[in-house]
Amino acid sequence: MWKYFEYLKLGRRISRDFFFQDAQVKSSNELNKVGKRTDVINILLSLFKRETAYLEIGVRDPKSNFLKINSRRKFCVDPGFEMKVNEADFKFTSDEFFLKFRNGEFNNIPNKFDVIFIDGLHTAEQVNRDIINSLDFLAEDGFIVLHDCNPPTEWHSREKYSFKLSPAGDFWNGTTWKAFLKWRQKTEMFSCCVDIDWGVGVLSKRLNIGEANKNNNEFFEFENFNKNRSESLNLISLEKFEAILFNQPKFDVS
Repeated sequence: MWKYFEYLKLGRRISRDFFFQDAQVKSSNELNKVGKRTDVINILLSLFKRETAYLEIGVRDPKSNFLKINSRRKFCVDPGFEMKVNEADFKFTSDEFFLKFRNGEFNNIPNKFDVIFIDGLHTAEQVNRDIINSLDFLAEDGFIVLHDCNPPTEWHSREKYSFKLSPAGDFWNGTTWKAFLKWRQKTEMFSCCVDIDWGVGVLSKRLNIGEANKNNNEFFEFENFNKNRSESLNLISLEKFEAILFNQPKFDVS
């Protein structure tokens, strides 16, 4: 019985803790933003005048995003660690998939994709590797899209999902933001982050959706990132993102 009362006291202390309250408010704010990653992806696919090819890394449950994507030729990759039934087209880790892809082990799959969506393991190292691999199979006028680029607190950006006693609870964006920020610093890439759905990052080699980030965050410190969040991510609204895409007369995806 004493354990029960100890848990009650712990619960009351947690409910009054600033970090827990702040994280809960920011999680709620994020959930209430209008728009999803699906919207960003479908907007990008709508730019092309050809039949498109789409690849999703980390599909998990296809109903959450994959099945809503407007592309006739679409493929998904997931090792299925988190699902009882793995419904991915390619049941591998992303590293295994790209290795087999390079070795020509897959038939009836495009050589290049117009949009590649990365939503697999949310660690900076893995996301960076997924970006590098994706670029080898991305059409010259294509886009890489990343989920979870805008963690609202440091607790949301913790290294491991399994630490659920943090103020962010079950919500986890991992360190994806570090990989996105690394590519935001490359002058040969254009990029932005749409301020919806935990931050939807977009990378493009051709379309100027945002110049390289000039803010120096050499060691990828969260405090620096948080202080300069808008500039670091090139954080824009969904409406501004659409305006940028559809108001560039010289840009013609064909």
